Amino acid sequence: MIFLTALPLFWIMISASRGGHWGAWMPSSISAFEGTCVSIPCRFDFPDELRPAVVHGVWYFNSPYPKNYPPVVFKSRTQVVHESFQGRSRLLGDLGLRNCTLLLSNVSPELGGKYYFRGDLGGYNQYTFSEHSVLDIINTPNIVVPPEVVAGTEVEVSCMVPDNCPELRPELSWLGHEGLGEPAVLGRLREDEGTWVQVSLLHFVPTREANGHRLGCQASFPNTTLQFEGYASLDVKYPPVIVEMNSSVEAIEGSHVSLLCGADSNPPPLLTWMRDGTVLREAVAESLLLELEEVTPAEDGVYACLAENAYGQDNRTVGLSVMYAPWKPTVNGTMVAVEGETVSILCSTQSNPDPILTIFKEKQILATVIYESELQLELPAVSPEDDGEYWCVAENQYGQRATAFNLSVEFAPVLLLESHCAAARDTVQCLCVVKSNPEPSVAFELPSRNVTVNESERGFVYSERSGLVLTSILTLRGQAQAPPRVICTARNLYGAKSLELPFQGAHRLMWAKIGPVGAVVAFAILIAIVCYITQTRRKKNVTESPSFSAGDSPAVLFSSDFRISGAPEKYESERRLGSERRLLGLRGEPPELDLSYSHSDLGKRPTKDSYTLTEELAEYAEIRVK
Repeated sequence: MIFLTALPLFWIMISASRGGHWGAWMPSSISAFEGTCVSIPCRFDFPDELRPAVVHGVWYFNSPYPKNYPPVVFKSRTQVVHESFQGRSRLLGDLGLRNCTLLLSNVSPELGGKYYFRGDLGGYNQYTFSEHSVLDIINTPNIVVPPEVVAGTEVEVSCMVPDNCPELRPELSWLGHEGLGEPAVLGRLREDEGTWVQVSLLHFVPTREANGHRLGCQASFPNTTLQFEGYASLDVKYPPVIVEMNSSVEAIEGSHVSLLCGADSNPPPLLTWMRDGTVLREAVAESLLLELEEVTPAEDGVYACLAENAYGQDNRTVGLSVMYAPWKPTVNGTMVAVEGETVSILCSTQSNPDPILTIFKEKQILATVIYESELQLELPAVSPEDDGEYWCVAENQYGQRATAFNLSVEFAPVLLLESHCAAARDTVQCLCVVKSNPEPSVAFELPSRNVTVNESERGFVYSERSGLVLTSILTLRGQAQAPPRVICTARNLYGAKSLELPFQGAHRLMWAKIGPVGAVVAFAILIAIVCYITQTRRKKNVTESPSFSAGDSPAVLFSSDFRISGAPEKYESERRLGSERRLLGLRGEPPELDLSYSHSDLGKRPTKDSYTLTEELAEYAEIRVK
């Protein structure tokens, strides 16, 4: 469109065609509100040589050919028109001045269509022009919105209504423009083909909230009830904004998790779920759901949702925390240490939430931390008591796991107080009890005989280990005049210790020296003396009291201190073999040591053979007394 100062092109053409050929100029289209009027501007021309006295004209509706009998809109000769146009059409122009402008009043929808003009100069000088004008009957103003409205960028929206009725002038107003901007009425404008329009402009900077806003324009005609309204919805383009997303999500290992991302944008965005740069799912949509089946700790982390379109992008993240029981703890650190060294042991695990970590030894808590994944145990100067099995236990509300580990403390041998020698008849047993790590080598030395016996001589030494304690037993057999001196020496790579073993129960050695035969003889003599005294008293009682009746023989009294030491059952047979093995007897297999008994009780229990022999000797002694 152009302003009032612009001249229509067809007027220039008319001026240039004076004295030319048959021709007409009128707008190809024109519009009018129902119930108003419309003026169709028209000019025509004919050859100058015709020089008619009177010029007449006819307006036809929808057809230019009279033989088709089209409805007559206006006829200057007879004023006879079609009934649809009676009282509604008149000529505004002067045909003599070649102006054929037509005015239609109180237009209605049935008047919409093509209008043709026919010039009548008399006789055969009649001509129907092919040029025509199309009339459009409207009921709404025309709101013109730019093809692209972008949020944040100023736009101009116009309201345009036809202003081709000289009798009625429209007035324009905006509807629903509150918050958008103040309207500015530009005024009446002339279009390229000579028609007129009334224009009102609205300038504003749209926001994303204005998308879909219904903006209206109203055309009213003063002193009438005529009002016409038109509306247009704003299509505001704007970049995505993520408006819906999970907050931080906690899920138990093995459960199902759904992550939702929704964005607001125009046009709809491309939504993408990503983790560590890897695309998990994407789609052009307003919302996108990410499904995670049977989540594992490996899926714990940060997930990102990216929304983008041609106008921008937005992104947000959500943290997924997978809750699970502690993994089996791992132990790193020194497992073998020398006495006095500093030991550092690290116990670590993985869980969510972080666990309570505890290190135990023999049900005693040595170290603990709460909600930590690592626990450091420091033993500044280890001792043999620190040797043993430890447990690292990790637990949270989802479960408990534990790992056992052993700390081995290496140290020089220590000879324990349980080490001693004990006599049993013609047998002497020596115990050397040693605590050490690593296991020591043990040797028994008999200085008086210049003999050293070690563990390799299994006929004399038997060893048994329990934990860090090694018990070695030396067995000596034969008659001894005095308790032998025995020195026990224990040795490992950290040192050696020696101890002369004390002799327990030395008074029993006297009976060992007397031997079993001497003991039987002494016992028989004692019984004979007792029997003799008893017989003497009986005879005396018979002499003094004739009524005396002999009673039962008094019980034989035994010394409470006297006890024959036990010996292996094959001792008697070995004794008969000769005196060549009396000093140091060799046993087939040493008996195992029962540590539940006191070492001083070794050899106290008499054997069956010794009791049998004693009973026989006692019977023999009683016969001799009688």
